[in-house]
Amino acid sequence: MNGKKLRVGVIGVGHLGEYHVQKYKAMADVDLVGVVDTDWRRAQEIAQRYGTRPFQRREEILPLVEAVSLAVPTEQHYQVAKDILSRGLHLLVEKPITYELGPADTLIRLAKEKGLVLQVGLVERFNPAVVRMKAILTSPVFIESHRMNLFTPRGTDVDVVLDLMIHDLDIILHIVPSEVKEVHAVGMSVLTDKTDIANARMIFENGTVGNLTASRVSDKALRKIRIFQPDAYLSVNFLKRELTITQLDGRVRDGNTFPLVTSNKIQFPGSDPLADQIASFVRSILQGSRPVVSGDDGRRALKYALLIINQIERGCANFERAC
Repeated sequence: MNGKKLRVGVIGVGHLGEYHVQKYKAMADVDLVGVVDTDWRRAQEIAQRYGTRPFQRREEILPLVEAVSLAVPTEQHYQVAKDILSRGLHLLVEKPITYELGPADTLIRLAKEKGLVLQVGLVERFNPAVVRMKAILTSPVFIESHRMNLFTPRGTDVDVVLDLMIHDLDIILHIVPSEVKEVHAVGMSVLTDKTDIANARMIFENGTVGNLTASRVSDKALRKIRIFQPDAYLSVNFLKRELTITQLDGRVRDGNTFPLVTSNKIQFPGSDPLADQIASFVRSILQGSRPVVSGDDGRRALKYALLIINQIERGCANFERAC
């Protein structure tokens, strides 16, 4: 970039989009050109709050920028993202990448043909507890995740699998060095016309088993993942950004000569996964490197999310091949 700032715009400045604006505004190597929202009053409000320009139509800002954060409703992802990439602009699109695999493939192909960074906003990958956990994993045998939220109307344009569970799907697919062999899923609607509670069990070719539960009608927020491997039990608390490592201490034994079990909690105070995600996006553009969560990663998570949704809708009673 020859020392020049990267010109960035944010399209869609609702609840999550505003956080993108906030993070870009704090970056020294970014020029936040403006924000776009079809709600003109909201665009003006956010622009004034963060000292940038408001736009009501994306066509007005796209000629002025080199990269875009896209945080519009999922149903609009494909058309807007396709327009952005077609104009030769780098893109960070919030999860899920699209509703369907075909449109996701088109976006991935466009980005590759034009040499653009396409990153998907699966922000939990940047949680420092997850980053540290990944570094010490050896051979996970069983993985269990729980992601529970209090009900809120925000995010109900998709079901709980695409809203919440997809984060844990992405992490599990990222840490298990094997293809998925079988999937079984159950779920139900409670407050919306879509699935609000879901459970999925994934069996990998190497024998690893993953059990995922997601609910957006819980009485409290809970976001944890537990991983069992031969030499340790690892537990990540996403909300507290804590990693607990429980393992045998080979040097210390009790009175019966059994090795003692030790537990070590690592905390990451002051961390900001969303800021790290956006900084990673900018860094990938400036350095010409592969994004941490690529379009292909987003597609893979979407593939299994759709498989789970399909099984729930059909009421499958048996394990099925993950084809």
